[in-house]
Amino acid sequence: MLSLLKTSLQQHIDAGIPAGPGVRQISLPWTPGSHVPMLDWLNTCTLYPQFYWQHRDGAQEAASCGGLLTFDRLSAAQRFLSTNRTAWPALRLWGINAFGNGNDNSEQNDGDDDSAGDGQNGHANGNDAGEPESCLLLPRLTWQRDAQSHRLVLNLASDVSLGDDARLCLAWLQQAAPATPLPPWTAQLREEVHQPERSRWRDTVAQALAQFGRGGLTKVVLARRTRLGFSGNINPHALMAASRRVNHDCYHYMLAWSAQRAFLGSSPERLYLRRQRQLDTEALAGTVASRSASATVGQLAQWLMNDDKNQRENLLVVDDICQRLQDSAITLDVMPPEVVRLRTVQHLRRAITARLDCRDDSRCLAMLQPTAAVAGLPRDAARAFIARHEPFDRQWYAGSAGYLSHAQAEFCVSLRCALAERQTLWLYAGAGIVEGSDAEREWQEVNNKAAGLRTLLTGDKPTAAN
Repeated sequence: MLSLLKTSLQQHIDAGIPAGPGVRQISLPWTPGSHVPMLDWLNTCTLYPQFYWQHRDGAQEAASCGGLLTFDRLSAAQRFLSTNRTAWPALRLWGINAFGNGNDNSEQNDGDDDSAGDGQNGHANGNDAGEPESCLLLPRLTWQRDAQSHRLVLNLASDVSLGDDARLCLAWLQQAAPATPLPPWTAQLREEVHQPERSRWRDTVAQALAQFGRGGLTKVVLARRTRLGFSGNINPHALMAASRRVNHDCYHYMLAWSAQRAFLGSSPERLYLRRQRQLDTEALAGTVASRSASATVGQLAQWLMNDDKNQRENLLVVDDICQRLQDSAITLDVMPPEVVRLRTVQHLRRAITARLDCRDDSRCLAMLQPTAAVAGLPRDAARAFIARHEPFDRQWYAGSAGYLSHAQAEFCVSLRCALAERQTLWLYAGAGIVEGSDAEREWQEVNNKAAGLRTLLTGDKPTAAN
């Protein structure tokens, strides 16, 4: 990999790279000579920040390192892509969007498909009021896999001299080390603290149920954060690799700001996939365990399909998504429900497809994030309840993770996730509370969801309850 990149970059330098500012992309097809996992390569690489992504169908995978440009709002990232779409249409940004405050009244572009999202070159930009915070990167280098086809994508960018950046990149490539296997996990769990703890969780669920009775709120998703303290430093690359091996049918994502600090997870839920004006999204709400001492997986799935509380919870999300899309959708279709089976839980899912009136990812994010599956209904009332009662800031939890380009974008909902900071892991999970919810059953649901990552570190087997 490194020799191929060095040769190609040297050829571009020899051919002449402008001394002025600009952006350039070098894309090379590549056939790995041996099987080197992307996470092994990322762990060896010393260039940060890093981003890892694998689609839930397993066919698409990417590993990126370095942040030539960083955008703290999706709209700024979109303007940058639009500015450069003629010269470099394949530019792709990777990263995450925070849960945030949302913005139903954000400015929308009502122009044609090609003008939507146009603007000036954007670096970090805090002027897009109302948008959730983002951390979206134009990486130095991305290794992409699509099925069995591999490609290396090297980006150059400079406000001063593109030629100088190319020579800087070449110097980095000459010093980069080859990939080595990830180290084994050896640290021991020393401490586990829930926020909120169990009695406060019961009280908060009771407060939500009481507010349902008074009107103005029909669903709220309550989250729990668990602090796990270990005897040694956590290697986020190794944790991501372990989750990828066992948590199938999930999007796997990781943004590492350094070797000691990363946000990562394995989420079953798509926020949206946009291909030009075609939008695919879904309602993933309604949960039961994947295993139980008293019932088979099939029996639990059948129970989920017929349970009134879970069906109502799913349809609330469907209705909310459809209402949010209706003003922007030329066509809108909802598929029949299906049960999605994961390692520790099963979910109800309904796929939703739409043909949009224009191509605008800022608009898509404003319409769809946060969904009722991670916040509640009505959205503003649910967010207000969460802000009053949850004892922590969600930040990246229940936001979104993925990539953005002019022609296509895809983000998953950042669930089943954790923030790793040296010897501490902050583990996040939540449960949808609707009329008829039971606090103890919802607590167990949170346990089941958190087990997807927790058991990888502790060796415990997931517990389950119907």
